[in-house]
Amino acid sequence: MKPVYLDNNATTRVDPQVVEAMLPFFTEQFGNASSMHGFGASVGAAIRKARQQVQELIGAEFDHEVVFTSGGTESDNTAILSALETQRGRDEIVTSAVEHPAVLSLCEHLEKTRGVRVHRIPVDAKGRLDIDAYRRALGPRTAIASVMWANNETGTIFPVETLAELAHDSGALFHTDAVQAVGKIAIDIKTSAIDLLSLSGHKLHAPKGIGALYVRRGVRLRPLIRGGHQERARRAGTENVPAIVGLGAAAELALRHLSEECGRVRALRDRLEAGLLERIDNAMVTGDPANRLPNTTNIAFEYIEGEAILLRLNREGIAASSGSACTSGSLEPSHVLRAMNVPYTAAHGATRFSFSRDNTEEDVERVLDVLPAIVRDLRSLSPFWQGNGGGQAGFQPTYA
Repeated sequence: MKPVYLDNNATTRVDPQVVEAMLPFFTEQFGNASSMHGFGASVGAAIRKARQQVQELIGAEFDHEVVFTSGGTESDNTAILSALETQRGRDEIVTSAVEHPAVLSLCEHLEKTRGVRVHRIPVDAKGRLDIDAYRRALGPRTAIASVMWANNETGTIFPVETLAELAHDSGALFHTDAVQAVGKIAIDIKTSAIDLLSLSGHKLHAPKGIGALYVRRGVRLRPLIRGGHQERARRAGTENVPAIVGLGAAAELALRHLSEECGRVRALRDRLEAGLLERIDNAMVTGDPANRLPNTTNIAFEYIEGEAILLRLNREGIAASSGSACTSGSLEPSHVLRAMNVPYTAAHGATRFSFSRDNTEEDVERVLDVLPAIVRDLRSLSPFWQGNGGGQAGFQPTYA
């Protein structure tokens, strides 16, 4: 059977139109953009076009506010480290408990090696940020607040425009990891108080290894990578021109398909979600049902392991991902689900399905055909399921 790919929050297929746009820059247009001759000039023009395409996707006011990087992780690191260097007398970071490791791992490192104080703001059972705790954490020593636009596991969207204004009230910069949001929901950053925004190409049908950092005009930026004068001396190194061109082409396509992402793709997600909850008892949707990315659903199936579900799905040619991870030889639920206090019996069985414009109704029907039987079979083998009398009597499908 045709494979079904529902792991688009991990990475997307590079769009054929993106590949086509990139190809000439491996062969005919191979010059260095910094060179004075015609080979370099044509490449420099292609980079400028890509910058404008990304600018339009995120609604930036100026194209020079877009700095090309190797991806979301580099953009996140650059934003946070730069804020600590440029905000003199400020040595604290405010972030959420459910950030991507690109932010949380850096914060932990800074705590241990530099004595930076990190405030990790909790979330509620639907993954929504505790705004009062966020407000209290901000203060005269806050260098930067960094909160993701949308969570990669649950799709829950955070009120980043409001959070940016609160950060500014304390004199701090505000950064958002928008890797999962860009290309899936409308963004007009020039109307917000957001200072810095990270995005990654491979989440929106561009190649891996390319991303961008939006730096609002007037915000000081200390480069993470030093060397040449590329990117207005904000990110040194000869530009990865094919990937930059690919990101630009993908940004243009994402803007063109944005209504489809918010319409047809959302309908596919909702159809899968409703169908699974109807067919499978003791299951719950994690995250905020009223304020999520249109392509993402994370469903926790009680009393079974998410990894077992994924292995069975893979045998059927279906790709999804788990909300839990193996660490140190023992299975632990993801930090996102732990922060949301998802019941332990359910957190282990969390499975994320993330769609893109490539998906079809046939993909949804395929999952609905095979997953209920997989869950039944795994539960029949589960001592936890048997120990709980085959599940809770009268349990109804619900949201966490």
